[in-house]
Amino acid sequence: MIPDVQRALRYHERGEPLDVLKLDEIAVPEPREGEVLLEMLASAIHPSDMGLINGSYGNLRELPAVGGREGVGKVVAVGPKTEKKLMGKICSLPEHPGTWLEYSSAKAEDLILLPSLVPPEQLALAILNPLTAWRLLNDFEYLRPDDWIVQNAANSAVGTSVIQFAKRLGVNVVNLVRREELEKPLNELGAKHVLLDDEDSPATIKDLTDGAGCRLALNSVGGRSALRLAKSLTSGGVHVTFGAMTGEPVRFPTRNLIFDDVRLVGFWLDKWKRSRDLAALRNATEEVLQPLAMTEVRHPVDSTYTFDQFHDALKRNAESRFGKVLFVPEKKSQ
Repeated sequence: MIPDVQRALRYHERGEPLDVLKLDEIAVPEPREGEVLLEMLASAIHPSDMGLINGSYGNLRELPAVGGREGVGKVVAVGPKTEKKLMGKICSLPEHPGTWLEYSSAKAEDLILLPSLVPPEQLALAILNPLTAWRLLNDFEYLRPDDWIVQNAANSAVGTSVIQFAKRLGVNVVNLVRREELEKPLNELGAKHVLLDDEDSPATIKDLTDGAGCRLALNSVGGRSALRLAKSLTSGGVHVTFGAMTGEPVRFPTRNLIFDDVRLVGFWLDKWKRSRDLAALRNATEEVLQPLAMTEVRHPVDSTYTFDQFHDALKRNAESRFGKVLFVPEKKSQ
């Protein structure tokens, strides 16, 4: 039975998530004509979620706002003049108004259907980061089998997707991390080359590539790590920044731009999505869902929490870990 009231993690002001997030009770929306009602099955905690809450990310939401950008739900009701066959379908939760809530309404025509045999915890991580990884591998450089690329923060959700997608493409990846203990779990995902992100890494990468360097560098850290990536590129290589974990600026040597013909570019998935219509977005999403449905990729999960445990979830999310932290609904009593 669908309740009249649901719980949602909302913030009424911008600030540190632990300080401003509250577990509110709000009305369960009634699906209108052409809409469905989705019950949340799992929802991810992403770095961009923290940025939306503290005000440092783009596209800030009107307050009060529900947290979360990605999740998966099940259709439990349909509005008037809406296809009944959608009942029970597993779908991506709409990004607006947010995904940290128990029920959400969505236009039926906007639904992105997800493979029902894949666990919800995997589906909750199936689009934003994998789609970023896929675009990074396909939009900036024509990569051929046996080409070399390098990425920092290889243990991140984008990084683990890059490892698995690149393996399917036959592309070699040098994976830079800041902790030695991350080598084993990355090896288990298919990573062959895992190095510490230190001052020796550019020379080691040159040796790995027989002096050629990498054609593509993927930067989500910034600071000196971004500079080390630049030093690892071949002439004509591309350096793509899509994140800034350290908050430090990307300092790029002018000589690399001039003499090595290196290109320095940026990427933001939100902007990329805005320039595509719904059909193009569905096609792009299918490209990253297919290998998940075929169990050729998996998205590491660290832990799951209920909404009642959101303080613990946010604290765990801020710690060193391997895999994502998720919200899942409380198990209903039998």
